[in-house]
Amino acid sequence: MLIRNSAKAIIIEDAKVLLTKNEDKEGYFYLFPGGGQEHGEVLSETVRRECIEELGQRVEVNELLHVREYIGKNHEHADFDGHVHQIEYYFVCQIKPPQTNTQLPTNPDSHQIGVEWLPIANLLDYRIYPKGIRKYVEEYKNSKRNKVYLGDIN
Repeated sequence: MLIRNSAKAIIIEDAKVLLTKNEDKEGYFYLFPGGGQEHGEVLSETVRRECIEELGQRVEVNELLHVREYIGKNHEHADFDGHVHQIEYYFVCQIKPPQTNTQLPTNPDSHQIGVEWLPIANLLDYRIYPKGIRKYVEEYKNSKRNKVYLGDIN
């Protein structure tokens, strides 16, 4: 089994976080924009490319906030992604320049139906993956520094 690297963006403005909106048979769910690192690509370039593909936005990549492992066999979707082992790097990003480069996503994910700003105070009310990162995003917004390595959370 191969281990895949993925770079994700945490974009916060006005107490809201920007996520991709997706739909499956259970309804709507939300993901942090980002995706797989290509051979020869540094992680900051991965997150920049993925934000154009999924959000239609150019971003400035800032600090690495969290590292999360996802070992599919340990989680609720093991029936279809039990073979997946992915390391995800979550970077704090900002849209640049603010609200002047809005375009349509160039390569949205297969379940993606849009993008949405969700209020950070209400993140527990939404089906967001990974579920475990919701509290860390709220703590970051409230200027609380927390651990970088989150382990195998879902």
